[in-house]
Amino acid sequence: MTDGRTPGFDIGRLLAVRGAERYELHARYLNHQLPRMLHTIGFDKVYERAEGAYFWDADGLDYLDMLAGFGVMGLGRHHPVVRQALHDVLDASLADLTRFDCPPLPGLLAEKLLTYAPHLDRVFFGNSGTEAVETALKFARRATGRSRVLYCTHAFHGLTTGSLSVNGEDGFRDGFGPLLPDTAVPLGDLGALERELRRGDVAGFVVEPIQGKGVHAAPPGFLRAAQELLHRHKALLIADEVQTGIGRTGDFFAYQHESGVEPDLVCVAKALSGGYVPVGATLGKDWIFKKVYSSMDRVLVHSASFGSNAQAMAAGLAVLSVMEDENVVARARETGERLRSRLAALVDKYELLHEVRGRGLMIGIEFGRPKSMALRTRWAMLQAARKGLFAQMVVAPLLQRHRILTQVSGDHLEVIKLIPPLIIGEREADRFVDAFTAVMDDAHNGGGLMWDFGRTLVKQAVAGH
Repeated sequence: MTDGRTPGFDIGRLLAVRGAERYELHARYLNHQLPRMLHTIGFDKVYERAEGAYFWDADGLDYLDMLAGFGVMGLGRHHPVVRQALHDVLDASLADLTRFDCPPLPGLLAEKLLTYAPHLDRVFFGNSGTEAVETALKFARRATGRSRVLYCTHAFHGLTTGSLSVNGEDGFRDGFGPLLPDTAVPLGDLGALERELRRGDVAGFVVEPIQGKGVHAAPPGFLRAAQELLHRHKALLIADEVQTGIGRTGDFFAYQHESGVEPDLVCVAKALSGGYVPVGATLGKDWIFKKVYSSMDRVLVHSASFGSNAQAMAAGLAVLSVMEDENVVARARETGERLRSRLAALVDKYELLHEVRGRGLMIGIEFGRPKSMALRTRWAMLQAARKGLFAQMVVAPLLQRHRILTQVSGDHLEVIKLIPPLIIGEREADRFVDAFTAVMDDAHNGGGLMWDFGRTLVKQAVAGH
C-alpha cells in the first residue's frame, strides 16, 4: 500500500470499492422490500456525506433533513462535541463491560439525566427505544404484581414482542401473535381507562404524550387525570418519551407541558445517542427498582449485554452538555412555533390541506378531501387505491425537486410528520415552507408531474393488492 499502512482492514477502501453496490447488497442480503420501495417512490438517492441538518450527494448538492433518522439525530449529524467525546473515550482504552465493576460513566449519565426528571430516582440503560419500553413493562408488572398493561389505539412503542403487545396498529402486530394480554384504550378516553382499571389486574398504562403516528397530542388535562386514576387503582403511569423526549417538543420531556404530571416510569432513547451509539434508558422511582432488584440473588434479573457501555454513556453525556450549552430546547420550541404557525396559515389557502398540529419540532401536516370537483375526483382516485397516497405524492417532489427529505407519519395516513434536527433555524424553516408552498401550488393547479406520479403510486398499490 502507498499510504504507509500495513495491509489489513481499511473501511475507506472497502467503501470506495464496494459502496456503489449498496442497493444490490440490500436486495440480496437484507430486507429486499426496502430497495424496491425506495426505487418506486424515487427515494433511491446516494448521499456521500452529512453534517448538521444536511446531506450532500456526489454532485455537491445539499439536501435538507426534516426527518432526523426518525428523531435519532436530535443534534444533527456529526456534532463536533459528541464526535470528540467518542474519540476521547475510545482513546482512553477503558476497561469497559467487565460486568463485575461499577464504571463511572453510567452513574454520571444517570445522575445528569435525572436532573431533568427530579421526581424520579434511578435509571436502567439498554440499547434502544423498544428495549426501554420492554424494561418499563417488566418493571411495572414486577412492582405491582399484576400482568396487564394498557396502551392507546394507534400507539407505537417498538417492535420486539413485549412492546409489540402495546402497539396500537394491527399492521405491525399481524402474524406475530400470540402477544401479551394487554388492552388498548383511545387516547384521551378517561372513561375507557377507568373501566379497565376497575378490573383490578392492570400494572400500568403506557402512553406517548404525543403519538408519533399521526402526531396526535394527548388532550389537555388527560395525562394528569390518567395519573390520578392509575394511582387510585394502584397502577403505574409509563411515559414513552423515546421520540418526544430530549427537547423534541419544546420541553425536555413532552409530559412536562402539563402541570402536575409525574410518570412513575419514563422511556428515553433516540436523540440521547447523539446519532452515533444506540442507547435506551428507563427512568423510574426508587421503590420500583427495589421491587425488581429485591435481593442480591436478583442482581442480574434484568440486564443488557451492551447496556451502559462507555461509548453510549459518553455520547449521552455529550448530548446533554450540548443541549444546555447551546440552549437547544428553547431553540427547538421557538423554531417549531414559527414553522408551525407559518404552515398553519396555509390551511385557508389550500383546500387539500386539512390541519397543521404538534408541539416544538414535532409537527403533523394532514391532508383531507377537497371541495372542488376536479381535485375531488383525483383525491377519490388515490383514496380508492390506497389511503395515504396523496401524502406520498407531496413527499416525493419535496425530495426530488426541492431536495428536502421527509416522510409520511404512518401507513395509510394522509399526514406528513416533520421531526427535523433540533438545531435547525430560520433558514431551514424558510426553505421548507417555500418548497411546501410550491408543491401545494402544483397540486392545486393540476401539475402534470405530480399527478403523473400519483398514477404511478396507484398502479403500484393495485399491483400490491
